[in-house]
Amino acid sequence: MRLKIWSKIILTSTILSLTMGLAGCYTTQNSTQNSSLNEVTIRSAHSTWLQEIFQTEVVNIGLRKLGYKVATIKELEYPGIYFSIANGDLDYSVIYYSPSHDGMFNQAGGDKKIKKLGVFVPIGTRGYRIDRKTAQEYGITNLGQLKDERIAKLFDWDGDGKANLAGCNPGWGCVSAINHHIEAYRLQDTVEQEQGVYEALLTDVISRYQQGQPILFYAYNPHWISAVLRPDNDTIVLEVPFTSFPGNENFTEAETTFNGKNTGFPGGAQEIVVNPEFAAANPVAKRWLELVQLSLEDMNEVSLRIRERENSPEKVRLLAEEWISENQEQFDQWLAEAKAES
Repeated sequence: MRLKIWSKIILTSTILSLTMGLAGCYTTQNSTQNSSLNEVTIRSAHSTWLQEIFQTEVVNIGLRKLGYKVATIKELEYPGIYFSIANGDLDYSVIYYSPSHDGMFNQAGGDKKIKKLGVFVPIGTRGYRIDRKTAQEYGITNLGQLKDERIAKLFDWDGDGKANLAGCNPGWGCVSAINHHIEAYRLQDTVEQEQGVYEALLTDVISRYQQGQPILFYAYNPHWISAVLRPDNDTIVLEVPFTSFPGNENFTEAETTFNGKNTGFPGGAQEIVVNPEFAAANPVAKRWLELVQLSLEDMNEVSLRIRERENSPEKVRLLAEEWISENQEQFDQWLAEAKAES
């Protein structure tokens, strides 16, 4: 636990007075013992993803209402956030995506150095989607059906005879997962992954959909794409022939099945993580961080608004205030329950 020197140690002639002087010279930054909450400054960080700014602002507004001071939010890359929490340089963050971030979490010290405080955004799904019109017209329900050249050519955008599957940014984990699926399901001759900036790939998908053309793309939820091309309305989720995942992650079919469909991908929830010493010293803040939660539907809508127009940190903060106002009763209940820990 980090200590700050508040006063100069004055040596006296007795050991007793020296000991008392030392005890008075040190205090724990975030300790709530013998101090009010407004003497505690809580430090947080997020990545460059604007949706995480929204999420962090919602959490921090609540912390301020509980009486805490909140430091300026830091912007860091994911690995740095985990190491900063483990080292005590940050107190909390909203950025733990399970299981995608398990590697970074463990590298920073795992459960011994970082504490998980439960689900912040419920489990979202990942998988392959096509437009509903094409799915119904040709009876397409499974990615494995694209082994048929006639089916694959429906989604051929560049005229090479292969289906163009809009995938992910180079370097993202989903790139290797999609390529693995193409190989595992023997689709190399009929399907190819389009890589590039994910948002740009989706913009092309939307344009084709609006022109009445078949579309095939990878999607994850929460994300604004689910508010534009709605699952079960505009698009359907394709099943996969069987569960197969790259690396040493031996997921079972049950772990990749959602709403009765094997999507080929495990689901993932978003959790808040904290420094364990901070959590122990600040039970009110800890309880708040355990309680506050955002729904998938709300995150999809917020994500869409950020994409379309409210794409600056200042506008994102206003979005957070608006969300709180629209969910005031629930927000106040969480605050009341957190205050009860004092």
